[in-house]
Amino acid sequence: MNLNPDFVNLFSEITSKAAAASFPFVGLQNKNKADEAAVNIMRNELNQLDFKGRIVIGEGELDKAPMLYIGEKVGKGIGEEIDLAVDPIEGTNFVANNLPGGISVLAAAPKNCLLNAPETYMHKIAFSGDVEQRALDLDFSHEKNFKNLADSLNKNLEDLTICLLDRPRHKEIIDLANKHKIKTKLISDGDVAGALLVTNKNSKVDLFLGIGGGPEGVIAASALDCFNCNFQGKFIFSSEQDKSRAVKMGIADLEKKYDLRDIVKGDSIFSATGITSGDLVHGVKKINNEFITQTLITHKSQNLIKKIEKTIKSK
Repeated sequence: MNLNPDFVNLFSEITSKAAAASFPFVGLQNKNKADEAAVNIMRNELNQLDFKGRIVIGEGELDKAPMLYIGEKVGKGIGEEIDLAVDPIEGTNFVANNLPGGISVLAAAPKNCLLNAPETYMHKIAFSGDVEQRALDLDFSHEKNFKNLADSLNKNLEDLTICLLDRPRHKEIIDLANKHKIKTKLISDGDVAGALLVTNKNSKVDLFLGIGGGPEGVIAASALDCFNCNFQGKFIFSSEQDKSRAVKMGIADLEKKYDLRDIVKGDSIFSATGITSGDLVHGVKKINNEFITQTLITHKSQNLIKKIEKTIKSK
C-alpha cells in the first residue's frame, strides 16, 4: 500500500511548525524547554489529521514520555493506518547552544512497514548508491570496509571522508582512519543528519559508521531509502532488561543484522525541517511575525525528493 501523497504537505507542515515552536529557545541552554515546545506542537498537529497513526519510534516508553511515546495512537482514528517515527528535535544540544544541525524529523510508512526499534544502541553503516551494496558490511573489519569503499569508488584511501559521532567508543575507527590518512568528519550529536550526508555529493562524505541510537537508525533509513542509498544496522543489547523489552516489541532475532529493506518495507515519507542551519537544511528565520522554514521531504512511491520553504505565522 502506498501512502496518500497529500501527507507530503501535511507532514512537512508539522515538522515546520515543530521547528518554529522550538526556535525561540535556540541558544538559551535549555534543551528540555525547546524539546517540550516541539513535542507539544507535533502531537497536537498529528491529532488533527484524518488517519490512524501509531508511534513506533518516539520520545520513549510510556513511563518515560507522557507524549509521543512508543505505542501512542495519534490522529482522528479514521482513514489510513500509518506507523510513525518522530524526533521533534534531533540535536537538542545543537538547539540549546545555537549550534548547526538541529532538525525536527518525522518519518511515516504504512502499518507494520516501519521497524519498531527499541531504545538501545545500534551498530550502523550508511553509504551512497554509487557503492555496490555488498561491498561494505557490518561483519567486515573496518579496514576491509575502507579498502572496499575506495575500490568501489575508484578512489585512494586518503581521498575518502568518513563521518561518525565524536565519542570515545570510536577511537579505534578514528585511529585506523588516521593511519590510512582518511579524512574524518566528527559530529557531536545528530546522527540522523550525519547518516544523510552520504546522500549529498557536496558534503563529500563517503561513509557514515559507528555506534549510535537505534531509533535514529530507523529514522535515517527511511530517508536513505528514497536516495537509493544503503544502510545496515545491528542492535546492541547490554542487559537482560534490554533484551526483554526488544522481544516484547516484536524483535525475534536479537542477533539480526538489518538491511534498509528490513527497516522500511514498501512506501515511506520522510520530513526534516531545519531549526538551526546545518549541512542538511537551513535553520528557521524569523521575519517580523513570521517564521520561514526549510524542509527536506521525500516520498518513495512518488520518487519525490525536494526542499521546500514554508511560512509559519507566529502566535
